[in-house]
Amino acid sequence: MEMLSKNQKILIVIGIAVIILFVGYYYISSTKDLYNYEELEISEETEEKEENSEKEGAEETIIVHVAGAVINQGIVKIKENSRIDDVIKAAGGTTEEADLNNVNLAYVVEDGQKIYIPSKNETIKYSEKIETVTDGPGSTNIEEGNNEKAGGLININTANQIKLQELPGIGEATALKIINYREENGKFKTIEDIKNVSGIGDSKYESIKDLICV
Repeated sequence: MEMLSKNQKILIVIGIAVIILFVGYYYISSTKDLYNYEELEISEETEEKEENSEKEGAEETIIVHVAGAVINQGIVKIKENSRIDDVIKAAGGTTEEADLNNVNLAYVVEDGQKIYIPSKNETIKYSEKIETVTDGPGSTNIEEGNNEKAGGLININTANQIKLQELPGIGEATALKIINYREENGKFKTIEDIKNVSGIGDSKYESIKDLICV
């Protein structure tokens, strides 16, 4: 067998070197693409989690207006499905004058709602009555303290939440709306003005008009 010439040996060495370089380049390129793909996939997954987290955070927060006998009246941000007790805590707690006997602390509040915490001097004492003699023999006029009732009618300008709920079809939420309305707009001038309160239409008004006064 003839010995390879010097030139042939050089060509063989060059050929082997080219093959090694080609294989090495292919391996490095494949590894780099795989790394970049995994990095991109992880980055996209992280961004998606952050976006979902932001959306969840936005959905869980609501804004309500708290007024009355609390330390800090005004707008507070609380978690969705929070209760009046949580609203009071977010407002710094109640003042010493607060009367929570007529407040349902477990009531679930809604976004945009106004919560009013009454004070003790606003509490109506239903049992206290003042009898005054009027014209005519034997006739008397019975008035309740704070003008809460007149002739057995519920005064929608002074009645608290519990008393308002004695009216047919007036639940806790509607009673709060009546109180919030008169806080924001002043006293009702006529009994028909109560229809301005959200949730009280003609039908409900007809069922309570003979039981209320201003």
